[in-house]
Amino acid sequence: MITLASDFGLAYPAAMKGVVLSRTDGRLVDVAHDLPRQDVRAAAFWLRETLPYFPPAVHLVVVDPGVGTDRRAVVLRVGDHVFVGPDNGVLRPPARRVAAELDDDAPVEAYEIDVPNPESTTFHGRDVFAPAAADAHVAGASALGSVDRFEPIPVGSLSECRLSEATVSDDGREATGEVLVVDDFGNCITNVPGAFVRDAAGETVWVNGESVPVGRTFEAVARGEKLVTVGSHGNVECDVNHGRGDEAFGLAPGDRVELRVD
Repeated sequence: MITLASDFGLAYPAAMKGVVLSRTDGRLVDVAHDLPRQDVRAAAFWLRETLPYFPPAVHLVVVDPGVGTDRRAVVLRVGDHVFVGPDNGVLRPPARRVAAELDDDAPVEAYEIDVPNPESTTFHGRDVFAPAAADAHVAGASALGSVDRFEPIPVGSLSECRLSEATVSDDGREATGEVLVVDDFGNCITNVPGAFVRDAAGETVWVNGESVPVGRTFEAVARGEKLVTVGSHGNVECDVNHGRGDEAFGLAPGDRVELRVD
């Protein structure tokens, strides 16, 4: 199986699929091609929350604002999962999440893809990463070293992308974090751990100085009302029942969020 994720929108992913299918008849699965444009951190978050649910596969990821520069093209193996994409950190959070669910002795390897002269300096998804993903699929996770264009490199040399972590006071009553991403519903997903409000359902919490009810479900409040809840990813969200939390709370990715429980 080869999964595909990008910020390309329409048309461009079809070219990548064509290249892959010209090299292997492996099953292709689209994860998303509407990831936030050129936003490595947001892509890393969404892929961390989705790719670990797949069985072992080759994961082709292209969110690549540095395309055509000297940033490396890389392959990262974690157990039987293989990640292919730019060396800008986007592969690290999903790879770490996969690794956390494997045995400590699961193999972790990294390779640089030799790219002598790609056809395009603006579409490495088609000309570099798609062929590499197909080659990785054909070789198999345990034999990536047999692919001529894959040169072993230290895993620690890969570019990093670590999602920020919230701070929680010693008494557990105050938390300071930020909005990591806003989903298509307008839900503001923060980096504050859900445990901060998990016992406050039916009560209220202060969000940037405003008292907001805490609910286990959206229907805990009336339509159009604000609420704080815990999303499926385990983080605190600032939402609106049948509305957009980003607009109601005036929040965007990267904005500071201060929470307080009385």
